[in-house]
Amino acid sequence: MTKVMTNRNHVRAILTLGLPLIGGHLAQMAIGVTDTVMLGWYSVEALAAVVLGSTYFFVLFIFGSGFAMAVMPLVAAYDAEDDEIGLRRATRMGLWLSVGFALIALPAMIWSPAVLDLLGQGPNLADTAGDYLKVAGWGIVPALLVMVLKSYLAALERTQVVLWITLLAAGVNALANYALIFGNWGAPELGVMGAAVASVTTQFVSLIGVVIYVLIALPQHSLFVRLWRVDTQMLVRVFTLGLPIGLTTLSEVGLFAASSLMMGWLGTIPLAAHGIAIQLASLTFMVHLGLSNVATIRAGNAYGRRDVPHMKRGAVIVTVLSLVFALITMVGFVGWPEPLISVFMQEDEPARVEILAIGTGLLVMAALFQLVDGAQVVALGLLRGVQDTKIPMVMAAISYWVVGMPCSYFLGFTLGFGAMGIWAGLVAGLGVAGLLLNARFWGVTVKSLAG
Repeated sequence: MTKVMTNRNHVRAILTLGLPLIGGHLAQMAIGVTDTVMLGWYSVEALAAVVLGSTYFFVLFIFGSGFAMAVMPLVAAYDAEDDEIGLRRATRMGLWLSVGFALIALPAMIWSPAVLDLLGQGPNLADTAGDYLKVAGWGIVPALLVMVLKSYLAALERTQVVLWITLLAAGVNALANYALIFGNWGAPELGVMGAAVASVTTQFVSLIGVVIYVLIALPQHSLFVRLWRVDTQMLVRVFTLGLPIGLTTLSEVGLFAASSLMMGWLGTIPLAAHGIAIQLASLTFMVHLGLSNVATIRAGNAYGRRDVPHMKRGAVIVTVLSLVFALITMVGFVGWPEPLISVFMQEDEPARVEILAIGTGLLVMAALFQLVDGAQVVALGLLRGVQDTKIPMVMAAISYWVVGMPCSYFLGFTLGFGAMGIWAGLVAGLGVAGLLLNARFWGVTVKSLAG
């Protein structure tokens, strides 16, 4: 009876911590979905350009966010030890490293048309996506700072505020998009550039909101006092932990970004269908990502207390919750593909039939990788909680780029399966990652901690 109650307590704690995080991730995704829906209403060409541009931005952003994600297990462990100085030092150096990376990434945004052209995108598509990035790219500075502060707050189990700030940002983005893409409420009709301006505005609103909250709610941490002072020892620690996390996430996101590039080789309509399908798959992935964040926080807290039995039981339960949601999602993607895809298009869209045909097949493939994608991201979250990041980085790189990417190209182009073949390669890469990372956590990390 005690075990059942203990497991129920774990479920309750995971959901209490995780639901606001999941809501926050979904609200963050709502920003991208809003862009996709409104640009799809504007024109298929605008949608394809922003799918390409936002993918390019996200690759750089997710690499830089490794330092923010490193803050989460460090703060969780320091909080378990009641070490306020340690958690302040880790968060500050996460902010330092994030700003440094953002400044390095900005030239890649500004010169993106040339890069996209080298990657084989059509000149019109590359130019339009590049124009978008020249404006939207400036948002990487506040976006990375927000990621650090969200990680800090989540590790302290203040997940409700993370949700509310993200909801505020999603609302600002929707209003700004509606005004600036279409020229509503007396604003100029800017199309793709309107989406870019809305994106930057949203990132700065988010940063202002989260900074105000930290100043008011957590003054005892003095997070921004003497922020200009470098802490070399902690800087190195956050960098050492965060770089592998960034590279690991980059490996996965890079796989999806490369799939977008290959879709671009097939044409505007397959790329637009891919953009819609990836948005739907990404929405459901946010649930798994939220559970992964919970896994990091709770494993990090147990790691700080050296409580391995608690860590193991929590790990089993969070993995099962991810599996249950994956099964529910699979039913939705296979059972109702057309209504889901239709949300992103006008009824009179000339390419509607072609996009629906391609997108329906892609959602079947997305249903297949719900299981493996959830399994690998939860395992990554558990490994990050115990600050094990280097070997998982290698495992991820092998899974995504030695298995996933060659399979996508071979199935999509060599065998001629097109869009379906590209997505089948994604399933293969994610499946191998799920197996390797779970074997690492359960077969190596847990045993070494218990020993």
